Amino acid sequence: MELHQLEKVVKKKSKRLGRGVGSGKGKTAGRGTKGQKSRSGYNLPRRFEGGQMPWIQRISKLKGFKSRHPKAQIVKISQIEAKFKEGERVDLKSLIEKGLIKTKDLPVKILADKKLEKGYLWREVKLSQKILKVKVAEEAKKDIKPFIPAKPVKTHSVKISKNNLQKK
Repeated sequence: MELHQLEKVVKKKSKRLGRGVGSGKGKTAGRGTKGQKSRSGYNLPRRFEGGQMPWIQRISKLKGFKSRHPKAQIVKISQIEAKFKEGERVDLKSLIEKGLIKTKDLPVKILADKKLEKGYLWREVKLSQKILKVKVAEEAKKDIKPFIPAKPVKTHSVKISKNNLQKK
């Protein structure tokens, strides 16, 4: 490709505003006569409607609000003890099968309306503080021995002298 083969690009120069009456855009520079829009520094928000009641204030509002945090489905210990056997797994799937909750989409909280008499495997559910305190107390009663390694653990010491710390 050579210079004479290039396509001509004609760029129209923009009209210079306010440069004399004979220029075609002189005197008011296309802004009209007087008013807020003709002044320098004019800038209004897009939502401004010229003093009329703004659209956002005219539309009807919904009462109240919708919480971002979903309300948990509540299941009581008495309901669980009636439907589940000792040692059975209590999770979302089993609770739906037994008819204690309606959906998997909302969280589930187990409330203590009476003392827990059977042991269960809790999965995917929140337990109330009463149930948690009882579980912790039962685990504390069990004889739990601390872990002591068979071989003594080797430790290493590092000596740091002032000579190592000084910059050279």
